Amino acid sequence: MAFLPWQFVAAYLLDLAAGDPRWMPHPVRWIGWLIARAEKALYPRKASPARMRFSGFVLWVFVIDVVLLAAIAFLLLSSLLYPLFGDLAAIWLAYTTLATRSLHDESRQVAQALRAGDLTLARRRLSFIVSRETSQLGQHAILRALVETVSENFSDGIVAPLFYLALGGPALAILYKAVNTMDSMIGYKNERYRFFGAFAARADDVANWVPARISGWLMVGACACMGMDWRAAARTMRRDAGKMKSPNAGYPEAAAAGGLGVQLGGANCYFGRVEEKPFLGEPLNPITIETYDWMIRLMYLGSGLAFLLALVVMWVIRIA
Repeated sequence: MAFLPWQFVAAYLLDLAAGDPRWMPHPVRWIGWLIARAEKALYPRKASPARMRFSGFVLWVFVIDVVLLAAIAFLLLSSLLYPLFGDLAAIWLAYTTLATRSLHDESRQVAQALRAGDLTLARRRLSFIVSRETSQLGQHAILRALVETVSENFSDGIVAPLFYLALGGPALAILYKAVNTMDSMIGYKNERYRFFGAFAARADDVANWVPARISGWLMVGACACMGMDWRAAARTMRRDAGKMKSPNAGYPEAAAAGGLGVQLGGANCYFGRVEEKPFLGEPLNPITIETYDWMIRLMYLGSGLAFLLALVVMWVIRIA
């Protein structure tokens, strides 16, 4: 069941070509369903913080075990049925872990509404891809949210899956997606999940620690390739990435802010509570629809650089 370079290339190109059609079955949606069902069964009522933490840990272990066993069984059975089925299964599973095209597609829907002057539609579409409340956002706040979500998801939607595909193939990459999905569903620091989702949040921090830092430097490299101020991108990343509460999210965001010459961060509303996020970068340029367009170019170029880096890693592992 070795994951071959040609399979990796096919999966990456398939993601660029097809993205994430909503009609197509997708393992991450199945993982989300599994997490929701497990939470319903395991979430304790009126329990102590220690009991909540333990129950959240049990959920995490259960989901990880089920996802890993299902991925291995799927790949193994496909290979046993017919070698070509095994190849197609590996390509498809790897493809579903990548999000370069879908990150563009989902954010473009918001940008198109803004270009049409429809703020209400832009707010509604933005609510599908960010966790902050969007109903009262103006155009500048919507554009800032777009740049922030594209730059942040550059790491966990593109670089991290490529990183884990290179290291361990589709099974390891889908395992990463399970870790990341659990964090996105139960890793909040609100009343319900503060203790129950604590382990899921910390596990996601660990899983993204290396990919996030690679993402930041890939963003710097993309700025250099595009003739942008890569020195400012690197300087801003080193200076501002550590300001974020998350140990990882600040790296690609700060690098993008420096390269674009804009300031990200500030006040956002989550679940009815205003949260002041640290500022990343300097407000040298206004955040406009053209800023978003440049961010998409950076995202695609950074994705290509990450793909080439992952190919090199696969080659090194194969000859080692």
